[in-house]
Amino acid sequence: MAERQFPDLWVDPEDDPREGGPRLGDERTTLQEFLRFQRLTMQMKCDGLDAEQMARRSVEPSTMSLLGLVRHMAEVERGWFRRRMAGLDAPRLYSSAPGEDGDWNGAVADPKVVAEAWERWREECAFSDRFIAEAPDLDVTGEAHDGPISLRELLVHMIEEYARHNGHADLLRERIDGRTGQ
Repeated sequence: MAERQFPDLWVDPEDDPREGGPRLGDERTTLQEFLRFQRLTMQMKCDGLDAEQMARRSVEPSTMSLLGLVRHMAEVERGWFRRRMAGLDAPRLYSSAPGEDGDWNGAVADPKVVAEAWERWREECAFSDRFIAEAPDLDVTGEAHDGPISLRELLVHMIEEYARHNGHADLLRERIDGRTGQ
């Protein structure tokens, strides 16, 4: 039998860090696994890039960059889990006011800005993971813009949010060095 080859893939499917999670878990485990997969996908799209590449914008007039995506997702995780679900007084990371877009506009080609963005993102993901693990069930609610939201619905929303932005990350990475998909 011929050896399988995987041209132009990020990693050999047998070495993919996103694989190997629970396959027959309960609802919480399943949602957490899909969220973990999407987070790792975003991280993989940024692997091996320098600060200039991370901060490179898509096309004018967009302010979107891979660095902006990392900062944006740190802000999204913080907003949903710290502020809305846990009810904490957690100031915004990159914007002093809603709609200011500091997560995108402040994404500049500086290694310190890149390192800080990854640190903040990891901190917010860790908080989110602890919140999910410690919640008595998925019916726990927080406050969304238009009323209460359950942890269950938020997890589905977060998976969708990452998946949508991972599509953006595909295009951004392809523009930087031609790497695509997976």
